[in-house]
Amino acid sequence: MEPMGKVLQINYEKCTGCRLCELVCSVFHDGVSNANRSRIKVMKWETEGLYIPISCQQCQNAPCLVVCPVKAISRDLKLSRVMVDQNKCIGCRSCVTVCPFGAMNFNVIDRKNFKCDLCDGDPQCVRFCDVKAVDYVEADRVSSFKKKAAAEKITAARKEAAALESGLH
Repeated sequence: MEPMGKVLQINYEKCTGCRLCELVCSVFHDGVSNANRSRIKVMKWETEGLYIPISCQQCQNAPCLVVCPVKAISRDLKLSRVMVDQNKCIGCRSCVTVCPFGAMNFNVIDRKNFKCDLCDGDPQCVRFCDVKAVDYVEADRVSSFKKKAAAEKITAARKEAAALESGLH
């Protein structure tokens, strides 16, 4: 069985919406501080008061890879990431259409598609996120982290319920 590699693990509950991740990403890749050129996007859900960082999930069966008519999208086995070859990309946006996470982007200046490339194994969004809303972890650990977080929430809710119940008697 091939190793799954590392992925970005996003904890939206920690995200403050500062968008520093977007800026450092665009500077790292394009030399400009421009959120439109970032590979990670922070979606604002104003009514809920939530900020949701969205980035490529490096899918094992990536729909973007399958749909690309010129095979500009491939998997880099070293980091187990999905990559866009800018020299082959024709900017048709088929990959943008099929990405279930909305993580594939289109650069209107270069007329090419682009996405998170994990900064060659040193994701800048992770390095600069002060609240640690974005982390770089082994892919097979993501489920364990989510199970632990769910268990902690259930435990806290039970303690709160027990405290409320004891206050009523």
